[in-house]
Amino acid sequence: MERVVNILKPKPNPQQQLRDWQRRLRQECRNIERQIRDIQREEKSVQKAIRDAAKRNDMGSAKALAKEIVRSRRTVNRLHENKAQLNSISMHLGESVAIARTVGHLSKSAEVMKLVNNLMKAPEVAVTMQEFSKEMIKAGVIEETVNDAVDSALDTDDIEEETEEEVDKVLTALAGETAAQLPEAVRNEKLKQPTRAEVEDEAIAEGADDEEELEEIRARLAKVRS
Repeated sequence: MERVVNILKPKPNPQQQLRDWQRRLRQECRNIERQIRDIQREEKSVQKAIRDAAKRNDMGSAKALAKEIVRSRRTVNRLHENKAQLNSISMHLGESVAIARTVGHLSKSAEVMKLVNNLMKAPEVAVTMQEFSKEMIKAGVIEETVNDAVDSALDTDDIEEETEEEVDKVLTALAGETAAQLPEAVRNEKLKQPTRAEVEDEAIAEGADDEEELEEIRARLAKVRS
């Protein structure tokens, strides 16, 4: 019965299909903008936590939180890229409809297929773009591909080497700013880079309360980044 209904149901014309896709793309862009605002709002809380940790001379916790800020900023950069690609898809679809007015149907677009494939690898919009991909394949706008795996490596804990420099910049900007208001002798002590052993000993000495606070902050950031 469902098959009969689908056969009898009139197919949307190219203009109707485009309007629906563009409406949903705009909604996805608004979702991304909201997620960016949530991440940036949460970052302000983390910045305060870093300054508080610096005042306690808890540079181990301050550095761990600085890493979370680096992760969040990378996520924001990815979200801006995702939004730009969504807008680009909408623009190219508009061009496809202009052509469809002449030929009577939507034609394949290599650029749209490339953008959709890129976004299908982005964790933040992968599910939405998989749905778009199916509809666009059915409409003949793109070809079916097998390269639809989400790039889960984008947000791993592997933020060493080049990222260490970013972490140090965040730490210096926030913890250094706090330390600059302290007496010189205390400031020099606070800005010393702790060794791994010192960080571990410090973390143990701080007790469960600081660990719980750190995990709570990490959990909030992970939630707004997802």
